[in-house]
Amino acid sequence: MSETPSYIGFEAYTEHIPASIPSAVQQATSRFVGGRAARVAELPQFEQLRQIASDIRLHTIENMDVYLTRLEEKVTAAGGIVHWAATAEDARQIVLQIAKEHNVKLAVKAKSMATEEIGLNHALEAAGIEALETDLGEYIIQLAGTGPSHIIVPAVHLKKEEIAALFSEKLHMDAPADPVELTRIAREILREKFLNAQMGVSGANFLVAETGTMVMVTNEGNGRMCTTMPDLHVAVVGIDKVIPDWESLTVFLKLLARSATGQKLSTYTQFITGPRSEEGEFGPKEFHLVLLDNGRSDILKDPIGREVFKCIRCGACANVCPVYKNVGGFAYGWFISGPIGAIFAPQMLGTPTARELPYASTLCGACADACPVKIPIPTILRHLRRRVAQGDDFAATTMPAPIGAMAGLASLALAQNWIYRFGTRLLPFFMSIFKRDGWIPWAPYPLSRWTVARPLPPFTASFRNWWNVRTAKGKGSPR
Repeated sequence: MSETPSYIGFEAYTEHIPASIPSAVQQATSRFVGGRAARVAELPQFEQLRQIASDIRLHTIENMDVYLTRLEEKVTAAGGIVHWAATAEDARQIVLQIAKEHNVKLAVKAKSMATEEIGLNHALEAAGIEALETDLGEYIIQLAGTGPSHIIVPAVHLKKEEIAALFSEKLHMDAPADPVELTRIAREILREKFLNAQMGVSGANFLVAETGTMVMVTNEGNGRMCTTMPDLHVAVVGIDKVIPDWESLTVFLKLLARSATGQKLSTYTQFITGPRSEEGEFGPKEFHLVLLDNGRSDILKDPIGREVFKCIRCGACANVCPVYKNVGGFAYGWFISGPIGAIFAPQMLGTPTARELPYASTLCGACADACPVKIPIPTILRHLRRRVAQGDDFAATTMPAPIGAMAGLASLALAQNWIYRFGTRLLPFFMSIFKRDGWIPWAPYPLSRWTVARPLPPFTASFRNWWNVRTAKGKGSPR
């Protein structure tokens, strides 16, 4: 069986970032930010709703065992079958066993970060089952053979010309660079698959413990097709998606679409409570809910880090993040990118694996300001940086010795003024050894972690020296 796609890492991805990615990402995220601002302005109680949503999520995190038990009871009472998956491998095996029992040859999939997390497509294909993504963005990146670069818009890094070239190559046709025509092509291909699939696979945005209802929020309608057309529906959902009741859901629905895509409400909001009844005409005959832990229970033990589970996967933090907008989603090396990925991956995978991600931030705080559920992302980033550098109750230090030594020297230099001044005079001479055409294309480790992706501007003088020279020339403060 194919293994779960492994974490690639910030350095490995940035080595091959196409030049077009920042441009495409910046255009798209600017639209999202503008749309969000307009919709938020129309809702005077938005800040109050943020606080309410934050309180609900914290309450749920602290009482997750209670709500998950209630959820299982309600799903079972509605005729669904609940499976508990402690690991990604467990989840894959559960889905494969269900597919085997039903002789599944074709599975259509709605957009799901949980199935990305467990590498389900690879497992299904290794078992001889065709797994087809039906969300347009996911379908595009499946054709491209990559993962998602944004939580909400998986193919945000691609422009229409690049998508047209991809369709032409993979679908053996002359596809025009017209979004409407490209959508029509995908719709025609996918419609046939919907009608012939034996299994529909999805994730969920929320799981309502009060009634055992699974909630899906989409804009294309493909989610509804995946969960109603096939006779078998399997949902793979992280245990952190549970919420207490319908009253809580009304709060999150007001926040999610506004923060994600700048809409008042998504086009499709679907509620699924078990399989269809004997008298029903629509919906699956059989419904399975796979509740995925995969390390979440361990994160719940950390009173600071566990606030990552407040996330409702809107992507607002990525849309305002200066790091994300300049390097794109692939640079994070995991299926969840942006600031939320920078605090999620190191906890899910461990800091020995993803130790660089907590440092992939300027700590400007824009992500925390944009978050609709008030996740203190900068606080968690600093918490994880401390874990990497010093270790804590959850992991030993993983900082490489050379970087630790440099950090110690930097700390000493910043504490002693004479050492700092001496260093600022010495550094330009040292850096000139590596300078080529006004830039530093290569530098020794650990600076090589930067120059592997892009050249480094040379250090010429300290700010104090630069300011003194500028003032002496009568230029004064820059404008």
